Amino acid sequence: MGRHMGRQGHGRAHGSRRDKVEHAWRAEARRAGNVARFQRPRRRNGISGPALVYCLCLGLLLGWYGPGWMARIGLPRIDTPMQSVPADHRPVDQLSADFGYCHDGGGANCVVDGDTFRFRGETYRIADIDTPETHGPRCAAEGALGAQATQRLQTLMNDGPFSLESGDRDTDRYGRTLRIVTREGQSIGDRLVAEGLARHWDGSRHPWC
Repeated sequence: MGRHMGRQGHGRAHGSRRDKVEHAWRAEARRAGNVARFQRPRRRNGISGPALVYCLCLGLLLGWYGPGWMARIGLPRIDTPMQSVPADHRPVDQLSADFGYCHDGGGANCVVDGDTFRFRGETYRIADIDTPETHGPRCAAEGALGAQATQRLQTLMNDGPFSLESGDRDTDRYGRTLRIVTREGQSIGDRLVAEGLARHWDGSRHPWC
């Protein structure tokens, strides 16, 4: 009877170990199955067929309706050239007057000679030129050329708005305000020089006779 009981105990022990191994094996199988179930599939190289078709349709829609959408939100079209910004930003000419000829008593807006004028009651000497004298010319030729320069300056001053730009000095020895007269960034004095009615001022007077 003791032998029989020993066999039964040995059988139960052997069955218990087998049950544990089988239980562990089933647990490992279940764990492996769950990992495989929740594991992300590997990405394939390249673009899939549906994705390629979607990209093509999106490109067609942007090409067809894109310019209209860009215009509605204020963006420039790709095929529209951008307007270039000017290299220099010149100030807008804002001065103007109806210039006549100055008499002995002076005047508010008038021309004295080819390089001197009065504007708003102040006397200005054009700083970048010298013209022939009309008051006490040294010869008849100087007087005649000075009269032409005076008439031309009166015409140029009445051609439209102008600007007065400062030079190296603010006034001359006679108390006249020294300014360069410009229109659209161009010197009116240069116009008189180009027409032979003035010389560029180099710091001293030169004879016209």
